[in-house]
Amino acid sequence: MLTIIGCGNLNRNDDAVGVIIAQRLQQYLAQNTHPQVRVFDCGTAGMEVMFQARGSEKLIILDASCTDSEAGAIFKVPGKELEALPEPSYNLHDFRWDHALAAGRKIFKDDFPQDVTVYLIEAANLGFGLDLSPAVQHSVDLVLAELITIINQNVTA
Repeated sequence: MLTIIGCGNLNRNDDAVGVIIAQRLQQYLAQNTHPQVRVFDCGTAGMEVMFQARGSEKLIILDASCTDSEAGAIFKVPGKELEALPEPSYNLHDFRWDHALAAGRKIFKDDFPQDVTVYLIEAANLGFGLDLSPAVQHSVDLVLAELITIINQNVTA
């Protein structure tokens, strides 16, 4: 099973990249059925990431980044490089997808994917709004095409 999870906030311009890619992949899968592929829009719910990933062999997470790199830069990073245990908190908003990776591995053990890849697209604008910047939109198209290739390879593998 391959699980793809998009994260982000649709109301914060480029922060929406993960959600937008996930929604486009869901549209693709509605027309091209692949029973061994699941796609979820988890928005900003880190806890949901942990539960949706459970039981998968492979996991791909999609999100925006803010590293002062060139807008639209695409980073493909092994999940182990980014997972982090959460700081103690009483607020679920503080539990992000990077925490979900570490906590999910600890809680679910062998029932949590070992093969995790994270695609990050560098944001140009994280202000309030609904539009992607042109550089980020171009990167969304590139990542979407790569993920469709991965989906089709996963089915034939």
